Amino acid sequence: MSERDLRAEVKDCINSVTLVNPSFEDDPKSNLIIQFLDNTSLNIKDILKLTLDSIFDDSGKPKDKIHIKNSQSKKYEDIDISSMQETLMSYKQWLFRNDIKTKWLFPDEQDRHINERNFYLIMQRVGDLLGINYLGTHSMRKTGAYRVYVQSGYNISLVMNLLNHSSQAMTLKYLGLDRESTENMLDKINFD
Repeated sequence: MSERDLRAEVKDCINSVTLVNPSFEDDPKSNLIIQFLDNTSLNIKDILKLTLDSIFDDSGKPKDKIHIKNSQSKKYEDIDISSMQETLMSYKQWLFRNDIKTKWLFPDEQDRHINERNFYLIMQRVGDLLGINYLGTHSMRKTGAYRVYVQSGYNISLVMNLLNHSSQAMTLKYLGLDRESTENMLDKINFD
């Protein structure tokens, strides 16, 4: 994919879908999940398990950072969410207006957090409406990591830290930049 990465495409997709299906625009839960995917390095499993207490302080205002245990690495990390303050307040007001009383940031009808399958269906709907069959939360995370890698001047240590990988080799492989991937790409290039 070119400089215009998948996350930008997803944002365009969501705008397009709201024109095709106005009900998607009225789905602040899905829109906020997508913002978490776009603005943090969290995977979808960790995003869906967020609680209101982890996001909002005792006075009801959104925190600047959240402290969360990564489900894959089992390590704790601090995630900056300061760029999402306004959206988080709007979402909290939406919960209040709709009389949704829950501990979960993204509750389902049974007052559990929504699961990955539920959100995958939302992503699939966006992709189907726009003819994109590869749209998924993991590809958004991977594209975001690659974007950080390029825009940070190829700082692999930064990306490794954001993804909670244990080695630079693991991060390079995740980004498709390991030796094998590079050799496979080079094999396809005609130098004649």
